[in-house]
Amino acid sequence: MSGDQIAQALWLGLLLVALGGWFALQLRGHPGRTLQHLAVWALIFVGVAAGYGLWHDIRSDLAPVQTVLADGRIEIPRGRDGHFQAVAAVNGVPIRFVIDTGASDIVLSARDARKAGIDTGALVYLGQAQTANGTVATAPVVLDSLEIGPVTDRNLRAVVNGGEMEGSLLGMSWINRFAHVEIAGGRLILSR
Repeated sequence: MSGDQIAQALWLGLLLVALGGWFALQLRGHPGRTLQHLAVWALIFVGVAAGYGLWHDIRSDLAPVQTVLADGRIEIPRGRDGHFQAVAAVNGVPIRFVIDTGASDIVLSARDARKAGIDTGALVYLGQAQTANGTVATAPVVLDSLEIGPVTDRNLRAVVNGGEMEGSLLGMSWINRFAHVEIAGGRLILSR
C-alpha cells in the first residue's frame, strides 16, 4: 500500500467510526425515528444509483440524437418539438440544424456562421428569402465542409440569414443530395 492509500484508509476508517458512533447514539435515543431516517437515506442512495445507471436511456428519450450507420445512412429521430434536428460539423465545428423541407437552401444563422469561421462582417447581403416572419436578407457563402459522421459534403453553397434566427436549417439543396428520403417510425432516414 502506498502512503496515499494508507491515508485514504485511515480517513475512511475515521469517517465510519464517526458515523457509526452517531448512529449508535441516535438509535439509543430514538430507535424508530433513526431507522426511518436510515431507510429514507438508503432509498435516496438507491434512487441516485439507479438514475446514474439509467442516465444513457433517459437522455436518449429526452434529447434523441442522430444515428449514422456504416452504409452511409443517417437516421434522425423526431425531437420533442416535432422537428427533425441533427448536429453537423460545418468547417469542423458542430452546429445544430433543423431539417427543413420548406427551406430551399442550407441557411446559417449569423451566430452559427461566426462559429463556423465565417466573417459575417464582410458578407454582402444581396439575396432575399421569404420566411414565416417576412422577407429577410441573405448573403451567399461556400462551406468548406459539412459532415454528419462519415457522410461529408465539400464546397457547399449556403446562405447566411441577415435576420433574427434561432438556429440553422438544412434545406432541400442538402436533402436532395440523398438518393432515398423516408420518414418512418418517428425517424427521418436519409440514404446515399
